[in-house]
Amino acid sequence: MRDRISSASRVVVKVGSSSLTTPQGMIDVDRVDALVDVLSARRKAGAQIVLVSSGAIAAGLGPLGLSTRPRDLATQQAAASVGQGVLVARYTSSFSRYGVRVGQVLLTADDMMRRSHHANAQRTLGRLLELGIMPVVNENDTVATDEIRFGDNDRLAALVAHLIHAGALVLLSDVDALYDGPPSRAGSRRLAEIRSADDLVGVELGRNGAAVGTGGMITKVQAAKIATGAGIPVVLTAAAHAAQAMAGADIGTYFHPGGKHPGTRLLWLAHATTGRGRLHLDDGAVEAVVTRRKSLLPAGVTSVEGEFAAGDPVDLCAPRGGVVARGLVNFDAVEIPGLLGRSTRDLGSELGPEYERELIHRDDIVILESHQ
Repeated sequence: MRDRISSASRVVVKVGSSSLTTPQGMIDVDRVDALVDVLSARRKAGAQIVLVSSGAIAAGLGPLGLSTRPRDLATQQAAASVGQGVLVARYTSSFSRYGVRVGQVLLTADDMMRRSHHANAQRTLGRLLELGIMPVVNENDTVATDEIRFGDNDRLAALVAHLIHAGALVLLSDVDALYDGPPSRAGSRRLAEIRSADDLVGVELGRNGAAVGTGGMITKVQAAKIATGAGIPVVLTAAAHAAQAMAGADIGTYFHPGGKHPGTRLLWLAHATTGRGRLHLDDGAVEAVVTRRKSLLPAGVTSVEGEFAAGDPVDLCAPRGGVVARGLVNFDAVEIPGLLGRSTRDLGSELGPEYERELIHRDDIVILESHQ
């Protein structure tokens, strides 16, 4: 099955901060050049590559005289502002050895949440590849908020892989594979293949990344689940083993793709959005939405939380508080309390035909993983 990695005509490669920089935060020129050598060889063989690269904040530490990653958001953003230029300049110089031009693409989770931005990102990346440009994608850490601390670009890489219909995703870090326990602990065993979530039962996943990064193994496994759920095979290994991994060698951990190929909208809704509010459902509505995959009607909602507008993603909660689904709501938060517990027919008769509809249409609802 690893032949799918070596034969893929379009590959997303994600590399973490610790694989590109020294512990002091400076860009490691030799590491960058080594990665570029591998990617350029694969391009020469005919594949299209998109590089999702962390490292902007880490690259900014040295120029700012910082010895460790800052904790406050403002300084992180300042470091990203300085470091992003350093990072792209390094890639531009290194790829130029092979006559390859680099195009910078900065994204935030908000770009993946808003459908117009999402479609524009897809068009831009596609056109860059058509033109023979090497896209270097990173989160826009200079303006990002919550996402600046999430996933060390792992989730972004998985979403980009789905966005461009990649044939493979390669996750490179400072760990050579997924193990069933801490790699430093005697007796920990490399997991060569992951076929389903059952293979991860009992596996200890570290939450903390390197000193200059934000990710840990848990974010990489989450990214692998997103990609394989979209039918994209994933290999996870150390950056030093990039060439072997992309050649299909038995290196690192290979995540087998699943049989499901969800539409872009549902994958986007499940993994690229966060609920702007909550709708609490009664048992009947939970059964209708989760089991029978019906639309959510006002009669099944008991209360509403948060401030949101029509079209925003909201979380759907069971009576005991657990989130079971997410959907794009058809009404503003301030409108919904007056609709609760009532039939759409009554609402249409009293308030007009625009109210004779569901709170959330079934095509705009995704059941979250633990309830599928």
